[in-house]
Amino acid sequence: MKTFKGRVVAPGTVSAEALVSHGGLNTLASFQKALQFGDKKATSGDQNNPDLYGKQMAGKALCLPQTIGSTTGGLVLYCACSMGRQPACMLFSKPIDSLAGAGVILADVWLEADSARMPVIDSLGEEILDYVKDGMTITVKEDGVVEVA
Repeated sequence: MKTFKGRVVAPGTVSAEALVSHGGLNTLASFQKALQFGDKKATSGDQNNPDLYGKQMAGKALCLPQTIGSTTGGLVLYCACSMGRQPACMLFSKPIDSLAGAGVILADVWLEADSARMPVIDSLGEEILDYVKDGMTITVKEDGVVEVA
């Protein structure tokens, strides 16, 4: 087991299967099918991200460097949480950008249902993306500690 420590953006504890992206997450392209067409598994539709394209994101421990794309990014994350189609958690190797951070924090504050919760940890370092592979079990602790088994 390996442990990483980052900064808590949205608190919570969760254990989930890892899904790793070495490129930036284009939130709109990735979540569009889930938000517009009712895809409850949140299958990634971002053809420019071969790590994620066609894979289920809902309920996964999404490990990524950063988000990319348009200014809709925060709203997309908020909507995914409000519809229960969000990843189990988001784990950023870099500091979270302001748009994604805003969406994550608004979801955490405005959505009270446990089904809308999505712990987010950032600044975990590049090593996490080198170490974690799809399917590994990730456990997120309330204090920003991330355990990989």
